[in-house]
Amino acid sequence: MILKSTLSRLFTAGVSLAFLLLATGASAAEELSLLTWEGYAPKELVEKFEKETKIKVNVTLSNNEEMIAKLRATRGGGFDLAQPSQDRISGPQKEYQIYQAIDMSQVKKELFVDSMLKATMANTMVGGKPFGLPHVWGTDGLIVNTAKAAGASDYSDLCDAKYAGRTSFRLKRPVLVAMAFSMGQNPFEAVKDKAAYEKLMNAVGDKLIACKKNVKTYYPNGDALLGLLRADEVTVAMGWDGGGWKLGKEKKEIQFLAPKSGAMGWVDTFAIPAKAKNLKAAYAWINFMMRPENSAVFTNQENYFTASKGAEKFVKADVAANYTKSFPPAAVDNIKWYPPIDTWAEKIEGDILEKVRAAGG
Repeated sequence: MILKSTLSRLFTAGVSLAFLLLATGASAAEELSLLTWEGYAPKELVEKFEKETKIKVNVTLSNNEEMIAKLRATRGGGFDLAQPSQDRISGPQKEYQIYQAIDMSQVKKELFVDSMLKATMANTMVGGKPFGLPHVWGTDGLIVNTAKAAGASDYSDLCDAKYAGRTSFRLKRPVLVAMAFSMGQNPFEAVKDKAAYEKLMNAVGDKLIACKKNVKTYYPNGDALLGLLRADEVTVAMGWDGGGWKLGKEKKEIQFLAPKSGAMGWVDTFAIPAKAKNLKAAYAWINFMMRPENSAVFTNQENYFTASKGAEKFVKADVAANYTKSFPPAAVDNIKWYPPIDTWAEKIEGDILEKVRAAGG
C-alpha cells in the first residue's frame, strides 16, 4: 500500500509538471531546424552556439531548387531558418508565400556591412517588407588546372574540343546565365521580356547540348567537384571561388579565375520560412553567425566571405590574399550580380535544363 501510494504521488507530480511546462511554454530542449548549404553550419560554430544558447541545431543540407521545393511542399513549414540565394526569394514568395517578412527589431543590424544589408533587403522586398538578410557572398567562375589547361579563360572553354572529356559544371541555373554572357548576350536584360528570355535560353540550351561530348560529368555539389579536380579527371570547371581557393592550397596549379565575360556574383541569405516554429532560435542563430569572430571562423574554413562587418580583422592573411589575386579591379567591376528572378523565368530555365539532361551526347 505504501509503495502504491508513493507511485501514485509521483505520477500525479509528473503529470502536474508536464501541464506546468505546457502552460508556461517551457521546453525541455529548444531546437533550431536549419535548411542550408553544405559547409554553412561548421561543426565548431554549431557546438559554440549550442553551448551559449542551449539550443540544439538540426541541419538539413540543400540547394536553391530543393529549398523551394521543400518549402512549397509544406507551405513554408518544417524549418525555422533557410538560406536561399537572394535572387530566389521574391519570386517564390509572390507565387507560393513560403517565407515570412524579416522582423528587423530582432536583427542586430550593426553586425552587417551596411551596403550589403540594404542591397539584399531591397532585392528581397515583397509588399514593402524585406524577406532576406545577407550572409555569404561569392562568385561563380572558372576553376582551372593551369598546368593542363593554361589557355582557359571563359565559360565557352568548357565546350572547347581541346579539353574534351575533362570539363565539368553543375547542370543548374548558373551555367545557363554564364554561358549566355560568354555568347555576348545579357540574360539579365533579356529576362525583362518573356519571349526574349525564352529565345535566349533555347540558344544556350542548344549550345550545352552540343557541348555534352566535352563534359566529363555534371557534378552534384562542391565536394564532388573538388574530388574530380584532385584526381585530375577534370581540368576546366565552372565552380565557386571558395572551392577553387581551398583546392589551390593543396595543388598550386589549380586556380580560380574570373572569366573574361565576368564572374557571376551571388549572395546567400537568411530567410524565415512562413511556418517557422522557433523564431527566437532563428534570430539567435543569425545574430550569432554575423558576429565578426564567428563569421571569420566560417571564412577561414570555407574560403567564402560574409556580410559581417569587421570580420576581415579575424580572417587569415592567405585567405584574404585569394580575393586580391583572383580579382584585380577590372575583374571586380565586371562581376555580374544576380538580380531577383520571377517564377516564370525559373520555369523556362528548368525546362531547358531538363532538355539538356535528356539529350544524347
